[in-house]
Amino acid sequence: MIERYLTQTHFTSEADFREHLHFKVPETFNFAYDVMDEWAKVAPDKLALLWTSERGEELKATYAEFKEQTDQAAAYFLSLGIRRGDKVMLILKRHYQWWLSMMALCKIGAVAIPATHMLTASDIVYRNQRASVKAIICVNDEYVTTQVLQAMAESPTVEMLVAVNSLAERNKPVAEGFHDWFAELEKAPAFVRPEKVNSNEDTMLMYFTSGTSGEPKMVAHDYLYALGHLITGVFWHNLDEDSVHLTVADTGWGKAVWGKLYGQWFAGATVFVYDHEKFTAEKIMRMMEKYHITSFCAPPTIYRFMLQEDFSKYDLSSLRYCTTAGEALEPVVFQKFFDLVGVKMMEGFGQTETTMTLGTFPWVKPKPGSMGKPNPQYDIQLLRPDGTPCEDGEKGEICIDTSAGKPLGLFKGYYRDTELTEKVWHDNLYHTGDLAWRDEEGYFWFVGRADDVIKSSGYRIGPFEVESALMTHPAVVECAVTGVPDEIRGMVVKATVVLAKEWKDKDKEALIKELQGHVKRVTAPYKYPRIIEFVDALPKTISGKIRRVEIRERDKQ
Repeated sequence: MIERYLTQTHFTSEADFREHLHFKVPETFNFAYDVMDEWAKVAPDKLALLWTSERGEELKATYAEFKEQTDQAAAYFLSLGIRRGDKVMLILKRHYQWWLSMMALCKIGAVAIPATHMLTASDIVYRNQRASVKAIICVNDEYVTTQVLQAMAESPTVEMLVAVNSLAERNKPVAEGFHDWFAELEKAPAFVRPEKVNSNEDTMLMYFTSGTSGEPKMVAHDYLYALGHLITGVFWHNLDEDSVHLTVADTGWGKAVWGKLYGQWFAGATVFVYDHEKFTAEKIMRMMEKYHITSFCAPPTIYRFMLQEDFSKYDLSSLRYCTTAGEALEPVVFQKFFDLVGVKMMEGFGQTETTMTLGTFPWVKPKPGSMGKPNPQYDIQLLRPDGTPCEDGEKGEICIDTSAGKPLGLFKGYYRDTELTEKVWHDNLYHTGDLAWRDEEGYFWFVGRADDVIKSSGYRIGPFEVESALMTHPAVVECAVTGVPDEIRGMVVKATVVLAKEWKDKDKEALIKELQGHVKRVTAPYKYPRIIEFVDALPKTISGKIRRVEIRERDKQ
């Protein structure tokens, strides 16, 4: 498959990869038709998706079966009135229907907007209004359907709601006001491919991603974004047709398309999914043992949880390759995992706005804690604030030079926000906002965000969202949210709070719990501050801006 899109498909060294990686870009590319349906032709009986759940469900789909299922889902969406360019929000957890929906929407040229199931009604309203969402397809869970319904009064563009039961409860009635996926899917007429599906420049996928100020940004990706992930799956994950790959990621986050979709299926691998509500290392490791997982990807947090288990109780001998991203990997975690499993973790780096930009590829010796070396798909520059190149050992911002054109995988821009797009992408440079330094061998080492986004247990949390939630409580006069290093989660959310006078004498332990519970109710629960400190005043600049950096520095002391 990959020989259709690369002039050279095998590389033996970093120099070979850098010099000879060249894409063959079709005039019109659609991943669902050009990759998935092609696999159905050339390897119809090859297992594409192996889906299991903690409810005891199991579903296997060959590439041929998956084509039939995505055709059926596409026909169903068309029968509902979903058309090319329509925005469709997917709140599907790890349900099997997420994969069907992603490919079905691709087949009709509609725009997929994956979202986490932890969104509140106000979160959903914001997304519906900003993106002009036409349809929402969600799990038939009481919390999710309730939040969606509560959002409808302020969501005039939303025309249809679809609820999806689990396979075990496929006959369970769905919430009132929702179409029933299982009851209606098979009644859809035969699928007919639309005459015009997409151009390469059309928007295929959008993600809302958190920043340090303002509400979440809408990252828009074109149809060539999927092609850009060929490198992620084939060369970073090092997958082939014999691979059974597991990435631990919720489908509401960008990491899902990094590790559970595009790149893996370019390689012809089997994507393994374990549908579960709450992560435990024991459950994941049992699945890895039972289904003979050969390739595994997860943030360092997951590996840290796994290392707390007794590895003598598990047979992980099928594992051949492991990768990690999301935060820096501690050398002690790398070494302990290698000692126990005999596999070296290969790190990588990228953003919601990109595919993998830096990575430890098979021909690159891993240096624990390093993000690896540049993916030649991108022209990576490490720059000082004045725009001049950094020397080895000097801290600078990771930037992507687009003088030769937008590389495959780089986003189109922030949807409906030209000003914000131009703020980070100007003078033929996309500024990632991430700081790093480069050693004498060309390895990049992460320093931190140029802004204040907090990465905790794989989640990307914008301080503004947590601060906004806290400020709706009458006890809070002012607050600043920062990240605090944590051995398990990488970072945890901390809120530094100035209390209203009438609350200053309240029991502090009880107030901490009250504020934490308040945040969980107002916004997605994963954002709540695990640490709350009460102060008389926040550190500020002369212009009145809160100095979060001062809080972080104080916490290090």
